[in-house]
Amino acid sequence: MKILLYVFLPLLITSFLCPQSDTTMYFEDYDPPSSLVVPQHPLRSAKYPFIDVHNHQWNMSKENLADVINDMDKLNMAVMVNLSGRGFTKVETEPGKFKYRMKDSQFLKESIRNVSEQNPGKFIIFTNIDFYGFGEEGWIERTLKELEDDVKSGANGLKIYKNLGLTLKDNNGNRVPTDDSRLDSIWQKCAELGIPVLIHTGEPFQFWQPKDKNNERWLELKQKPNRYRDPKEYPPWEQIMEEQHNAFRKNKNTIFINAHLGWLGNDLARLGKLMDEIPNMYTEIGAVLAELGRQPRFAREWFIKYQDRIMFGKDSWNPEEYYVYFRVLETEDEYFDYYRKRHAFWKMYGLGLPDEVLKKLYYKNALKIIPGIDKTLFPD
Repeated sequence: MKILLYVFLPLLITSFLCPQSDTTMYFEDYDPPSSLVVPQHPLRSAKYPFIDVHNHQWNMSKENLADVINDMDKLNMAVMVNLSGRGFTKVETEPGKFKYRMKDSQFLKESIRNVSEQNPGKFIIFTNIDFYGFGEEGWIERTLKELEDDVKSGANGLKIYKNLGLTLKDNNGNRVPTDDSRLDSIWQKCAELGIPVLIHTGEPFQFWQPKDKNNERWLELKQKPNRYRDPKEYPPWEQIMEEQHNAFRKNKNTIFINAHLGWLGNDLARLGKLMDEIPNMYTEIGAVLAELGRQPRFAREWFIKYQDRIMFGKDSWNPEEYYVYFRVLETEDEYFDYYRKRHAFWKMYGLGLPDEVLKKLYYKNALKIIPGIDKTLFPD
């Protein structure tokens, strides 16, 4: 009995005098308001009219775009480039199983007609390629003809989705790399037609890394587990990206827009070397602003150095999220929030870009390489 008292009595006394509070909390729930008091300059519109070269509107063929146009005007967005000109349709491949196929050129024509009737010049539409049947006899010839027809109908560029190089397989079941020689005639046709190719290759390299405490994208992989790229199932990230760069190198007359800063926003020096090597490669900042906002001094220098090759892009359509873009690009504000924690659990800092750099980023560079944009919408 005495032994029990010696053991448990101190514990009971400690528990009574020092009650334990429950401090259990998940990482995604921890989001304390900052107590830092610094100058703030939140923005709701861009300083100059801008062209969003990376956006997606999935049903422009019939949609009433009045609300979208109203929101664009509030943001000072002069032109939106809709990269999803063909759209997608859901196809049942076997009972209970579905896949998405590209719609035909008729959908693209209806979309171009619809936007022209509602607000001429407000939208630029890129076409897409249906890779179904790639490798079969006649696929290349048919696709080249469709591409020509789409441009004649009013398409002003070609958007390539990330399935190329990652999951796309040819008719023999082999993965199709971005630098596959069978694709060269498509890239060359784009050069002949005078249209750029905006290409999304790969994904953030962290998707290939172990899902542990050392992975910056751990929260995203927890919330979106299908984004994990098991090295047993997918080729290495470096290989996928090098295949893309090889395609750029081989097709020097084609203008390529390397989407999302080529997933090198975390290593701008490396991206800069790539841009030095490949003069026909441009880039845009869609969905990677968080990388820039955490390195404001170096990113500012980098933007100034490569000011003739970078364009504005956002990727998803949510007007309020543009506010953070404007603030990072235009102000010198410190320590403010990004809009999605799984992409950035860190704070943002403003780059305070010079006016001439902003103009090139917002519209001048896009005007150089994307045909069909009304230049009178811009100040100079």
